[in-house]
Amino acid sequence: MRVTFNITLRILGAGLLVLTTGCSFMSSLNPFASKPSTRNQPAALVEIKPTASVRTVWSERVGKADKYVFTPALVGNSLFTAAADGTLTRLDATTGRSAWSINAGTQLTAGVGSDGQTVVVAGEKGVVLAFDGQGKLRWKAQASSEVLSTPAVGQDVVIVRSLDNRVIAFDAETGARKWFVQRTAPSLTLRTSPGITIANSHAYIGLAGGRLLALTLNNGAPRWEVAVGDPRGTTELERIADISGSPVVSGRDVCAVAYQGRVACFDAISATPRWAKTLSSDVGVAVDERFVYAADERGALNAFTRDGGTNAWRNTQLANRRLSTPISSGSLVAVGDYQGFIHFFSKENGSLAARISTDGSPILAAPVIAGANFIFQTQSGTLVAIAAE
Repeated sequence: MRVTFNITLRILGAGLLVLTTGCSFMSSLNPFASKPSTRNQPAALVEIKPTASVRTVWSERVGKADKYVFTPALVGNSLFTAAADGTLTRLDATTGRSAWSINAGTQLTAGVGSDGQTVVVAGEKGVVLAFDGQGKLRWKAQASSEVLSTPAVGQDVVIVRSLDNRVIAFDAETGARKWFVQRTAPSLTLRTSPGITIANSHAYIGLAGGRLLALTLNNGAPRWEVAVGDPRGTTELERIADISGSPVVSGRDVCAVAYQGRVACFDAISATPRWAKTLSSDVGVAVDERFVYAADERGALNAFTRDGGTNAWRNTQLANRRLSTPISSGSLVAVGDYQGFIHFFSKENGSLAARISTDGSPILAAPVIAGANFIFQTQSGTLVAIAAE
């Protein structure tokens, strides 16, 4: 029997835990508590004195995510989005105008991955669907179990990770299976979507159990495997240490974060550790030329120096507001929250610089940068481009 209960209060199932066996119940951060703790209440938003100007450039409806997470894919000037009801849309990143919108013919659970030529989503029961850049179905394939992680597309391959910790590579043109790698799945994991990043002729894959895995693209041979989160504790709950979000490759660095684990950077080729700091997060990291940003599970946004991991600043004003993966551009770093607000911070000192609202629904998907605009997708299906100065 598979059951779920909520540990991090991620709305619509994005932070649910999956038990392969056992009983189920709903809870707050402490699943054994009989009453919710007031200590974990989301911080109220207080008025701030803006030091940056933000405005909505465009906003479009692209379909609801329901209990899943759909991160937009940016390729050139095109944005590809997906929704739980099967809607797949291509938009102009500058204007928000739709180039086309189709229905995949099935309920979707993950997406979108794209290199501009191949657009890939995952559907119910692990079906993988690939479309061409104009929305025409190219091929279908089957994963070994449900897929919640966004498929990765690049260098003529499509890579999918399913909930049973199996990684499968398909030929991007034909859908033929090229290779697969199986790792043992822990008995208890976060029901989130650790991602896959393709770079340097390798696939960097976040796994349940806190492992970061690098595979050679052409044959799936393991290049290296390192621990970002080491499972510890006496109970299965205490031992959850899953990779959160997608690994970020920047130059020679690959950085990642784990729930009940660490935020860490490694040499992308040799896996030599650069640095690591204790931190628990259920969303991914952002990296720019100076800092690595991580929002921890308590709602604090942290900036670590890229070269040595020194904590440059930490902002706790959004405590327990269930922050999204951060995104960095220009002089600002931004996060979304559970009420659809987007918050902008100064990269220099971490002070709140601006705030803007969307549709009031949670922002769980990782944002992207399109030109000078921050792009966020909400759970209710609003895709919004925000300009910040």
